[in-house]
Amino acid sequence: MTQRTKPPFRADEVGSLLRPQKIKEARAKLEKGEITAANLREIEDMEIEKVVHKQSAIGLKLATDGEFRRSWWHFDFLSHLTGCELYHPDTGIQFAGVQTRNDSIRVVGKLDFPDDHPMLDHFRFLKKHADIAHVTPKMTIPSPAVLHFRGGRKAISSEVYPDLDGFFQDLAKTYRKAVKAFYEAGCRYLQFDDTVWAYLCSQDELQKARARGDNPDNLQQIYARVINYAIADRPADMVITTHVCRGNFRSTWISSGGYEPVAETLLGGINYDGYFLEYDSERAGGFEPLRFLPKGNKVVVVGVITSKFGELESKDAIMRRLEEASKFVPLEQLALSPQCGFASTEEGNILSEQEQWDKLRLAVEVSWDVWGK
Repeated sequence: MTQRTKPPFRADEVGSLLRPQKIKEARAKLEKGEITAANLREIEDMEIEKVVHKQSAIGLKLATDGEFRRSWWHFDFLSHLTGCELYHPDTGIQFAGVQTRNDSIRVVGKLDFPDDHPMLDHFRFLKKHADIAHVTPKMTIPSPAVLHFRGGRKAISSEVYPDLDGFFQDLAKTYRKAVKAFYEAGCRYLQFDDTVWAYLCSQDELQKARARGDNPDNLQQIYARVINYAIADRPADMVITTHVCRGNFRSTWISSGGYEPVAETLLGGINYDGYFLEYDSERAGGFEPLRFLPKGNKVVVVGVITSKFGELESKDAIMRRLEEASKFVPLEQLALSPQCGFASTEEGNILSEQEQWDKLRLAVEVSWDVWGK
């Protein structure tokens, strides 16, 4: 067994990290008009530079910018697509026992990926510092499916898109353009973060979709086509993975249900290079759906270390879980990470920064024990 020299790495991470206090304070000051956006950016720059080196120092082979410039894991990207706008519905998103801020996204014009999307610059800054730290810069963006599922037909202008076929075509083209733009900015490790495949495993979420007038029955095939079109042109030296998330807001969740209903399409029918799958609780079901992963180069990154709480897992327990997973997928096609990011929204999960770093370091050490140093 060997460590991997290209992503996803044997010890990897999903993306977001707890926001440092300095960024939280600066954001609060910006809200009050006490500092400028340029002041905030300087503070973000400084904290991102530090966090890139910290990821390298604990033994990771990649670094993200922790999503430090974002408020949300998805809306900050989607709201800067041509044709999309952020708006404020009456209520937020309902998690288990807690509701988010009332931000949402809707489609009000023809979709496109603009040449000046701010996250291209965010990536260039990350790359500059990752190169110095000798780690691979990893960029995370929401999957195209995310723009459709949560709001459904009602969140897409029927003047602009009288039928959804046109919407899905433009969505696929927009993301293909995004993939190309990130590649040209130097990105070789891109991830589509995706809550939707977990929702498609949840009877509750499917019921909610029907209640608002959407038909979820053929969505797997539609999303698979959109994603495959979006990533079809990527050059051979670009890795594109996905992270399937069951919801992550201040340590709570949204959906339950194992991967069986979607595994064949997701693992066998979509041309991703790797899959970050959450396996930190009973809600994720067993490893049996991994049998649909084709033999070969694809990798499943099993998220058996929770990012929701600070208590540290034992190495033995993690190694046992990897052994269980290896009954369905060869160990050579497995890797390890926390189950999700640590701060999918700027509020962050309920654990300390030290506990976060201990979890990431644990993933590194277990990967050395299992796949060699």
